[in-house]
Amino acid sequence: MPKRVMDKDKKLTVKEASICLDNRGELLKSLLGQFFTDLVAQIGASIDEVTLTVKPEKLLQTCKILKEDPTFSFNYLRCLSIVDYISRMEIVYHIYSMENLHKMVIKTSVTEDSPKVPSVTSIWPASNWFEREGHDLFGVQFIGHPDLSPLLLYEGFEGYPGRKSYPFHDYDEW
Repeated sequence: MPKRVMDKDKKLTVKEASICLDNRGELLKSLLGQFFTDLVAQIGASIDEVTLTVKPEKLLQTCKILKEDPTFSFNYLRCLSIVDYISRMEIVYHIYSMENLHKMVIKTSVTEDSPKVPSVTSIWPASNWFEREGHDLFGVQFIGHPDLSPLLLYEGFEGYPGRKSYPFHDYDEW
């Protein structure tokens, strides 16, 4: 949990949480470093989870290895979310291995102009709902998804209300 502190000018600041991987996390980070030399852009950690950053074109191959290889056995997609950084969007996959009790995060980035990433529904079927939500709210095209029909918005809705650029306050109250 980030710690809030007052600086000398009486301004409230939030210190970034430190990385605190447990032994399992350290082991996982080490295994990933040995296993993924050509596929990943970066292996790191954030707070208590190992992070793996990959290019969109390497996402499917990476996810398939992480699920099917017994070294990892990441058989549970906990969450898929999208973060809008204005200049780019980051698709974030939180995964867990029920067999090895490992947790980690996979990240990949796309541009707002070309928000395309492969669908992982063939690897983790639970991603179906998350990908449809991401398509509705952020306009991300999940290539190979079986049905990207609207989940939360109505057919014909214009714009992507999850994006920071969406004009939420451009309406009149009655």
